[in-house]
Amino acid sequence: MLRSIRWKFITIYFLLVFIAMVIVGIFMTSQFEQYYLNKVRDDLKYISNNTVRKFLPEENLGQNKDNIQKDIERIPLSIGYQVIIVDAAADFEIVASSNPEIARMNALDLLDDSVMLAASVGKISEKNVGFGDNGKYAVKHMAFPYKDRSGKVIGIIYCMANLDDIYKILDNSKIIFIRAIELGLFVTIILGFLVGTSITTPINDVTKKALKMAKGDFDQVVEVKSDDEIGQLGRMFNYLTAKLRQTLSEISSEKSKLDAIITHMADGLLAVDFMGGIVHLNPRFLDMMSIEGKDIDAMSYDDIIGRYSKNLMLSSILERGGDFGSEVVEVESGAILKVSFACIRDASRQVSLIILVLQDITEHQKLDNMRREFVANVSHELRTPITTIKSYSETLLSGAVDDKETSMQFLKVIESETDRMALIVRELLQLSQLDTKNVDWKFDQIELVAFTSAIAKKLSLAFNEKNHNFIHMFPEEPVLIKADTHKLEQALQNILTNCIKYTPDGGDISLTVSSDEEKAYIRIRDNGIGIPKEAMSRIFERFYRVDKARSRDMGGTGLGLSITKHIIEDHGGNISVESELGSGTIFTLSLPLDKSV
Repeated sequence: MLRSIRWKFITIYFLLVFIAMVIVGIFMTSQFEQYYLNKVRDDLKYISNNTVRKFLPEENLGQNKDNIQKDIERIPLSIGYQVIIVDAAADFEIVASSNPEIARMNALDLLDDSVMLAASVGKISEKNVGFGDNGKYAVKHMAFPYKDRSGKVIGIIYCMANLDDIYKILDNSKIIFIRAIELGLFVTIILGFLVGTSITTPINDVTKKALKMAKGDFDQVVEVKSDDEIGQLGRMFNYLTAKLRQTLSEISSEKSKLDAIITHMADGLLAVDFMGGIVHLNPRFLDMMSIEGKDIDAMSYDDIIGRYSKNLMLSSILERGGDFGSEVVEVESGAILKVSFACIRDASRQVSLIILVLQDITEHQKLDNMRREFVANVSHELRTPITTIKSYSETLLSGAVDDKETSMQFLKVIESETDRMALIVRELLQLSQLDTKNVDWKFDQIELVAFTSAIAKKLSLAFNEKNHNFIHMFPEEPVLIKADTHKLEQALQNILTNCIKYTPDGGDISLTVSSDEEKAYIRIRDNGIGIPKEAMSRIFERFYRVDKARSRDMGGTGLGLSITKHIIEDHGGNISVESELGSGTIFTLSLPLDKSV
């Protein structure tokens, strides 16, 4: 119960008031008692000095007993007061008394010995002698020495005052004080309860709403009812709530942005602690490592990454001492990944977290390989005609020029090789222009059936030379497209020329034109040697040849299909190929229809 500040207030108020009132009660009771006792003492002194002494003889008290008795009886004493005259020279005999019944008796038998003896030697003495139940009440005894002219104590004026009424008054006062204390404490408890409630109610309100905030409900506002410290606490709580809500909103927004970035980033991300436990990862990481999300919990860092390279093992990273590093690895899927890691250290410079970023550089590696292969192919393609030209030129210079027939034959070979080099350079230049979009396109409306028929006629001589059976199939309705006439013709001729080259004598070649609501389709099919499956994905690469020796013998540069793909795609179309080794090849070109008609 005392854990509540309300009861602490009540207890403190109760104790403060209780202690204060007890102290005041004790002090006032003591003062009252002292006051009344002093008053009694003063009364007894007055009776002794101003009343009794006036009628006492200066000597021989025992001889004037009757007169002294009569004089004492005439003294107007208050209730409870007594005066006794004792003859000190006659063995403390009572000479006279306000109570006649004790006259002529020995004072030592009736009165207090210590008081009597002190007075007999000339001292004024007093004593409160208790009587009644357990000595609850008392009688004040005071003895005054009475001396003759020579200063000798001849008698004792013994006064007594009953203190019964005084202590009854004091007892009543104590009862009044106790009741006052009880009433004061009762009022204190009520006031303490009200004061404590006025303080604890807003504090409890703040506590309850703080608990709700701790559970995630930040829409809490306390009602401010005063301008004191409690009111300031309420205002500060409301301000804190508003700032906390704003801050959490900003943090949540930033966290959502960060989560979105990490989740949708193109690179894989993995965070592990210094023990190799997985702290965080993104979906891209799982895709790159070909791991199911449900399996990741049972795997450690070394099971996932460390097994691909000794330098990427957790122990190696921790022992390395550096904070950054990278390694290129190849995973089971065949992808080539660049793994970059960064170590995050705590205040004691110990590694607490390791962040790894995985970049898929497969395409980059592939492009780099293609670049090297392209340079090698260009060098090889140009070296062959250059070598031929140089050897024939040296032969002519060494004397063969004098033989007209031989020199003419050599010059024709030089011219042929020069034309071949010029064709390679021209096609490379065209590819460069297509790559950089530095081509002057002249788009015109073309009727595709007539256009393809014209191209077939131009190639009819080539078909006839190898006895190819050319079939041209087209729809009855015209098929209109927007295209650059010369570029599209070049693309179709490249494909048809390849069909002629790689289709044996007497083979079949077909060209079909069709369309749907959106596109026109040109389908070119042969029953030639076909393309192996492993080469299908590379036939549009520059200088790539399925059969390099045979292709060069047929005069190809290896750039035709690459140029064709560029042209079709720049027309907004697409080119695809289907083939089976030994069964022929099918090229399908799709181009958007001209809907302006």
